[in-house]
Amino acid sequence: MSKQRKTATKRIAHNTKPRLQAATTPKTKLGRLEGMLRRPEGATIDQIAKALDWQPHSVRGAISGSLKKKLGFTVLADKVADGDRVYRIVA
Repeated sequence: MSKQRKTATKRIAHNTKPRLQAATTPKTKLGRLEGMLRRPEGATIDQIAKALDWQPHSVRGAISGSLKKKLGFTVLADKVADGDRVYRIVA
């Protein structure tokens, strides 16, 4: 007969305080990207690339891959008078 080991159980303390997500700034680059696209004026690829220190192709990939496909957001791209596209998340 084999000897059984004792297993220790850990108690997990649950935090009962509600989190304030809207008042805090996002800590990840994808969170910052989402915040920029949720603004009423939206953001251009150049603005996002400069703010996040990314290449423009990385910005486009994050919008189409992470935000659209994985998270399921609807991202609208409007062409403005100067020829740039302004991207925004629609609710």
